[in-house]
Amino acid sequence: MTSSLTYQQMGTTDRGQAHALFAQTMAYVAATAALFALGAYLGRNLTGGVGIFFFIAGFACLIGMRFAARRSAQLTVALLLVFGLLIGLAVAPTIAYYGSMDPRALWEAGGATALFIAGFGAAGYATRRDLAPLARWSTPSSAWSSSPGSPCSTSSGCAPTPTPPPPRSWPPRSSSTC
Repeated sequence: MTSSLTYQQMGTTDRGQAHALFAQTMAYVAATAALFALGAYLGRNLTGGVGIFFFIAGFACLIGMRFAARRSAQLTVALLLVFGLLIGLAVAPTIAYYGSMDPRALWEAGGATALFIAGFGAAGYATRRDLAPLARWSTPSSAWSSSPGSPCSTSSGCAPTPTPPPPRSWPPRSSSTC
């Protein structure tokens, strides 16, 4: 996908490729979340110190992904999945503590997370609209600057980020006085 084509200008095959890419991304999210849950289950009897070790190891996986992304897609995916497992192991002691206090809260949080991922994933997959303006609106403007390598550094450029309206005073001033 190039940033010089807008979503509306893409042909049927390009849209099919975009949907395939989105489906692949959602599969990675689902697999990582499943390994997170597995890690949280396996590490439910760990202590906090061991959890900190797994957190540092998971952070090392993220750093490794940064360098592996240029060399091997398979290694990057493997590091992503290991990251999910390690972060699950890292937060397992905390989750176990909350589970011992109120297990219902864990079921609700897990269910809400699964529903949001599934709902937004399905909405993103089913939509025919270009969602880039939504991304520009929801992220800080510094993320869309025209630095080398950013999506806005192409010759076509990006749409300008809308500036927020000036703040209003409260309570509103009325033009008439009683």
